[in-house]
This record gives sequence, structure tokens and C-alpha cells, in this order.
Amino acid sequence: MISSLVAWRRSASAIASSQDAANPRPSWSSAVAIRGSPFAALEFAVQVLKVRHIVVLGHARCGGIRAFAEGGPPLSPGDSIHKWMSLIAPAVELAGPPEGDGDYLTRLEQASIAMSLDNLLTFPYVAEAVRGGRLFLHGAYFDVATGRMFVRDGIGFTPMKVEPVSSEFEQSLGEHGN
Repeated sequence: MISSLVAWRRSASAIASSQDAANPRPSWSSAVAIRGSPFAALEFAVQVLKVRHIVVLGHARCGGIRAFAEGGPPLSPGDSIHKWMSLIAPAVELAGPPEGDGDYLTRLEQASIAMSLDNLLTFPYVAEAVRGGRLFLHGAYFDVATGRMFVRDGIGFTPMKVEPVSSEFEQSLGEHGN
């Protein structure tokens, strides 16, 4: 499983992670209605840990996205999974029609990341920190089959340039007992 929201400060010891099926990040108005741990984790990371970066990370062949696209039957009487997955619905417009160019599920996976980034900006404390230059939002997409990572560049997703780990980062890991 891949973390869908990762936030960190400068050191390796200040990493916060929140993980949900198919990684939707609802808007502030939805979060107030839904309540729950993903929103508490976001608030804690931004308000208390003062993270500098948030990465919404999605991945190829996401079962949650596929389940949403296929619209299967409820798994239980409460149907919590389908209710949560319905948060992906606005990403359908961004992804375009299923018969469009490229693989529809890939487009929907990536559109869900873009939508989640937009929704993060509806949280007042996130928007304020971004406007103040204290917080930066990033989108990333991991192709599980190939091991390639892509980053959102505002237009789409481009392959990530891989660079060696800096000696400062290696030292910070050693300082924290990792």
C-alpha cells in the first residue's frame, strides 16, 4: 500500500503520513461534514508540526479508483467504501471520457491527485500557509509496475529526475537513530 498524503519538515524525524483508499482529499466543506482521522492528521501536520511540504501520492493500478470507475455493488449495508469513493466523482470531469486518449484509469488516478491538491487549498489553515510561503503542495504518481515516479507540473505528470541522496540527508537519518 502507498501513502496517499505525506508531509514533512526539514528532518527525517518530522514526517507525517495519512493513508486512505484511492487518496481522495475532500474539500473543507466536505471534511467538516465527514470528520475523521485524515482531517485531524492534516490539521496536526500543518498546525502543530509546521510541515513545509505536503505530497499527495497516488499510484498506478489503484484498486479504489478501479472500483469507483466500475461502479460495483455495495460491500456492506453501511456502504462506507462507496460513500468514501464518491469523493472521486469530481475528478471524472478532469480525466475526460473513458473513450478518450490514453488509459482512462491512469487519467482518473492522476485527476484524483490534482483534485485532492485543489481541495487541500480549501482548508483555511492550508491556504494561509501556502499563501505565506510556509507550505508547499506537490502531486506525485507512482507506476508500481515500472517503478517510475512522476510529479505534477501544473499541466500533467512528468517523470521525476532521480538524484543521489545528499550527505546532509544521510546525516540527519543517523542523528535520529534510523
